[in-house]
Amino acid sequence: MAALASSPLIPALAQFRVEVSGVGLTQLPIALAPFKGQDASPQKISAIVQADLERSGQFRGVDASGQALDEASRPDLTLWRQRTADSLVVGSVSKLADGRFDVRFRLWDVVRGQDLGGQSFTVPQGDLRLASHRIADYVYEKLTGEKGIFSTRIAYVTKGGSRYSLWVADADGENAQAALASPEPIISPVWSSNGSQLAYVSFESRKPVVYVHNVSSGQRRLLANFRGSNSAPAWAPDGNSLAVTLSRDGGSQLYTIAASGGEPRRLTQSNSIDTEPVFSADGSTIYFVSDRGGAPQIYKMAASGGAPTRVTFSGSYNISPSVSGDGRWLAYISRVGGAFKLHVMELSSGNVTAITDTSADENPSFAPNSKLIVYATQLGGREALMTTTLDGKIKARLAGQAGDIREPDWGPFQKQ
Repeated sequence: MAALASSPLIPALAQFRVEVSGVGLTQLPIALAPFKGQDASPQKISAIVQADLERSGQFRGVDASGQALDEASRPDLTLWRQRTADSLVVGSVSKLADGRFDVRFRLWDVVRGQDLGGQSFTVPQGDLRLASHRIADYVYEKLTGEKGIFSTRIAYVTKGGSRYSLWVADADGENAQAALASPEPIISPVWSSNGSQLAYVSFESRKPVVYVHNVSSGQRRLLANFRGSNSAPAWAPDGNSLAVTLSRDGGSQLYTIAASGGEPRRLTQSNSIDTEPVFSADGSTIYFVSDRGGAPQIYKMAASGGAPTRVTFSGSYNISPSVSGDGRWLAYISRVGGAFKLHVMELSSGNVTAITDTSADENPSFAPNSKLIVYATQLGGREALMTTTLDGKIKARLAGQAGDIREPDWGPFQKQ
C-alpha cells in the first residue's frame, strides 16, 4: 500500500494571482473605494471585491482613488457620476481587542441616488477573504438579480514531481488548502450537492478505486472497490447516491451506488465504453460519454436507466460533459484538429459555441449560478486554471500554484 496523507484542510503556501482578460458588451461600471482602515489589514478588502466582480464578466472597475469614505459616509454622488460609475461600494475594516476584525460596507446606486444597503461581519483574520467574497456576493445579487458565487469553493488536483495533491480553494483560487496527498494518482474530484463531501478516484491500491472524503474532518470512506476499474463518480443532486463507471462485469458501464456503499445497480447494457456520467440539476437525467457510435460522443438517458439519446453531433470526439444548474447549458471538450477545446451547447436549440483559443482544455465545471465555467488548460506553456463567461468574452487565469494543474470541479453555494 502506498503511503498517503488524508487530513483536515491544511493551508497551502502557494497562492493564486487572478488575471482577467477580455471585454464584455454590457459591463456595469462600479467604483470600489478603498475601505477605511484596510491599509492596516492583512487583506485589501476592496481589491478582493473588485477582482471578484470583474472576473464575473458583469462589471468594470472605475477609478476610486483619492476618496476617503466608509459605510457611514454620505458620498457626493455627482462626483461618482462624473467618474462614470453606476454604483459605489464603501466600507471599513478595523481590528477588535480580541484579535478579530470588524468589516462593514454599504452599496450605493449612483445613478438613482439610492442607498442599496450593506452588511457587517465580525471575523477572525483567516476569514477576511471570505468576508470580502460575501461582500462581492451581496453587490452582485443587488445589481444583477442573480446569486453571487464568490464565496463558493473549487476543488482540483495537482501533480508536482511524483506527488499528487487534492486541493480545496476559494472560487478565485486563493486560500488553497490540501485535502489529500498521495504518491499515486488522484483523479475526478466531484463535490456533493451540499458541499460537505468530495468523491474522487485514487490509485493507491494500484488500481482505480472511488472514495468519499469529508472535507471538514478529513475522514474518508471507501465507496467502490469492485473487480476491475472503479472510476468517474458523480453525485446525484439529493446526495443519496452516486453514478460510477465500473468494469466489474466486463467493459466499462454505468452504475448507481448508494452514498453509504453497498451493491451497485447497473444502468447501461452495451458492448461499448460508457463513462463520465453527470446528473442534471433536477436528478432526472444522466449525461454520459459513450463510443457506441464508433467514437466518443455525449448521450443522455433517464437517471433510472433506459434507452440513451445522443446529444452531441458536431465534431467526431466529444467528452467531459458538465450541465449547468439552470439546465440550459452543456459544457464539454471537443477534439478539433488534434486540439482539445471547450465548447458550450444551448440544450434547447442544440446551438454550439467554441469558447477558447487554447488547445489543451479539460474538465469544465459550471459555477452554481450557471454564469461561469472553470476548466484546466495550458497557457503560455504552463498549466493553468481558468474561468470563462459562457460567451467566452471574459476569461480569468487563476495562476501561481506549482505543478501540473488538472480536473477542477466547482462546488455548490455555501450556507451562510
